[in-house]
Amino acid sequence: MIEVINLKKEFKKVNAVNDISFKVCEGEIVGLLGENGAGKTTTLRMLATMLKPTGGTAKINGFDIMSESDKVRGQIGILFGGEVGLYDRLTARENIRYFAELNGMSKDETNKSIENLTKALGMEEYIDRRVGKFSRGMKQKVAIARSIVHEPKVMLFDEPTAGLDVTSAKIVQDFIKRCKEENRAIIFSSHSMAEVEKLCDRIVIINKGRIVEEGTVQQLKEKYKNNDMEEIFMSLVGGEKNEK
Repeated sequence: MIEVINLKKEFKKVNAVNDISFKVCEGEIVGLLGENGAGKTTTLRMLATMLKPTGGTAKINGFDIMSESDKVRGQIGILFGGEVGLYDRLTARENIRYFAELNGMSKDETNKSIENLTKALGMEEYIDRRVGKFSRGMKQKVAIARSIVHEPKVMLFDEPTAGLDVTSAKIVQDFIKRCKEENRAIIFSSHSMAEVEKLCDRIVIINKGRIVEEGTVQQLKEKYKNNDMEEIFMSLVGGEKNEK
């Protein structure tokens, strides 16, 4: 489970994230929505222990991101959009193994996990090829395998389908659904309202670092008497362009 408690982050006297609190339960996908600069990525990076909060904290499966960051990192898997960050000169297997070793897995555990993921993601034909010449979809599968090789209980997705073609995006969406079926707690950030409606159990909307609304898609549509989530979103954030 993820529990965000009065989380804050200040950059040069600007509150990028300003006293936000919410929870994500096991087997639940919560969409984190907001315009560019609203604080979504900053929030996810704090939960991943990549950034230190200015105030407040969060707990990942009971471990505090401030005082138990090492334990937190073993509980989470991360898949960000954009460049997947694989090592081109290494094979797919070597890329995945490297991250398994970073998470303290034994050789036997690593080999077993890689074999299972290779079959599950259909990577048998290229698992031992260097990733430098892989297609975007192939790289995305390796990135997915890397993110869950240590079997994390919590997944953080920051616009994971950004810039992907339809086929590659479908790979990621199916993976997110699989994570839910495996009872992981999931935060999913996306600019695609269609994706959000398709995947998320609940939505948390952030504007200028603060939570302005929270609920299921159906609850929000009923509350604002509007079936168009994009219109609801724009009415809540005011259509403003925020600065990070």
